[in-house]
Amino acid sequence: MKTTILRSTGLAAALVLSLSVAACGGSDSGSGDDAGASSSSAPMASDSSAAAMDAGSKPFGPGCSSIPTSGAGSFDGMVKDPVATAASNNPLLSTLVTAVTKADLVDTLNGADGLTVFAPTNDAFSKIPKDQLDKVLADKAMLTAILTHHVVGGKLDPTAVAGTQTTLNKDSVTVTGDASGMTVDGANVVCGNIPTANATVYVVDTVLMPPSM
Repeated sequence: MKTTILRSTGLAAALVLSLSVAACGGSDSGSGDDAGASSSSAPMASDSSAAAMDAGSKPFGPGCSSIPTSGAGSFDGMVKDPVATAASNNPLLSTLVTAVTKADLVDTLNGADGLTVFAPTNDAFSKIPKDQLDKVLADKAMLTAILTHHVVGGKLDPTAVAGTQTTLNKDSVTVTGDASGMTVDGANVVCGNIPTANATVYVVDTVLMPPSM
């Protein structure tokens, strides 16, 4: 892995600026409450269109079967917590949580108004040779760059997330596909469109690396 040494102070400032922009200008696609309010006064949709809308609002992907069916780590549990806390309760994401904690990003992520997070599974991290992973986890600036490369502003649903997205690391990722099958820079989304209190999560099977690394 080619590494680029980053100044942590500059990176922290860029992260704060990025989150400020996301909070002010990011679009929140998870407006379930508004949709529910308007539907009460609108004519009832047909069964087929209602089913399509419902399917588009749900998590999707083969890995969703690995999410607990109850408790804090379930879909119903994670929607109540901000994203870093929700991830800490998900058994697929314990290595990611360790990385976020080492980078001191827990409060930053939990405090953001609206984010989309591409969250690598434990198996995704295991694809990285242990010596390289240990090196990344020990380098806060490098770790922060990698983790913020997995985050974009706004809570984006499967339709809105498709395309090229600017990350909080000031680079980009390209999302292709839809709820029937989606990739992020070639990484497969194994469970996508997971709602948390302040973010939408797409669990991916590979760690995404910034172009500079």
